[in-house]
Amino acid sequence: MYPALAVLKALGEQANPVLWVGSQGGMEADLVQRAQIPFKAIPAAGVHGVGLGSLPGNLLQLGRGVLASRRILHQFHPDLILFTGGYVAAPMAVAAGRTPKLLYVPDIEPGMALKFLAGYSNSIAITTEESRAHFSQKARTIVTGYPTRPDLANWVGRKAESRKLLDIRTNLPVVLVFGGSKGARSINQALTSILPTLLETVEIIHITGSLDWNDARTLHDAMPASLAARYHHHQYLHEEMGAALAAADLVVSRAGASILGEYPLFGLPAILVPYPYAWHYQKVNADYLVQRQAAEMLPDEQLKGKLLPTILGTLQNPAKLQKMQQAVSTLAKPAAAAEIANLALELAASKTAREGYRHG
Repeated sequence: MYPALAVLKALGEQANPVLWVGSQGGMEADLVQRAQIPFKAIPAAGVHGVGLGSLPGNLLQLGRGVLASRRILHQFHPDLILFTGGYVAAPMAVAAGRTPKLLYVPDIEPGMALKFLAGYSNSIAITTEESRAHFSQKARTIVTGYPTRPDLANWVGRKAESRKLLDIRTNLPVVLVFGGSKGARSINQALTSILPTLLETVEIIHITGSLDWNDARTLHDAMPASLAARYHHHQYLHEEMGAALAAADLVVSRAGASILGEYPLFGLPAILVPYPYAWHYQKVNADYLVQRQAAEMLPDEQLKGKLLPTILGTLQNPAKLQKMQQAVSTLAKPAAAAEIANLALELAASKTAREGYRHG
């Protein structure tokens, strides 16, 4: 959802009014409403890989989603529909008829839902050239890069200011560790098991997510004051996330699509731990950075034994760290959101032109 927010920011007043259609419940609605964007939820459910017992109910949900999408389209009359993935977009794609549609594909390798949406889309924006091989619609596929939000970009090059904001008081290396809104339990547990040793030589920004927040707070309160001052734990960061990325010398995280845009934007080397239950897609993303010497990859099952030596081995090798910083910086595409916004405006104008001709 963050890529869509970035594109809407790039469009500014040219995308007004806007309506966000998403799934019922969950964090998506909260973040969209936090951005003061009107939100409507529709029923949706996946069908790929679903057991026979669940399939009829999921198909019924999709049918309801198509009907709900038609009602929304009848009321809102969009000039363009922007898809950024997920099965929740399928009912809207089916219902939208000839309304122009732009698909943005965040991950390098698309899932079944994105491939389905591609068949309905007039243009397909992709993060890297490597994604093109996964689509038969090559003529409609454009490499734009990953769109990053302006509130992140505003922190680029402001390391000293970001560290002051986050109460980082030493000149020690700073490691950012995070795993999404709920958190990555295996990463969190591996980190907390090595914290006393790690905090002797580094400062840690730890975004725990909701699952392990109370444990991190308890751990912090039990530490000696000298170490506790170097352990900066947060349940989640919104506007301050750009400061965390700018403050860090190294990041430990999962390998969702955002690593392809946000880490290059900040020239931030990474230790990537693909989520084991979405291993393939995240591993493809991680491989892209690893093959370009911009990151290291650590399998989830090796976290407990290898996280500490991997972090220290990287930080204690300045030449290696600098090489990673240079390599990841070359992958940055800071104009990605603007490029996708321009594609959106071109498609919307094509609808306006057709309607003007029809009524002229």
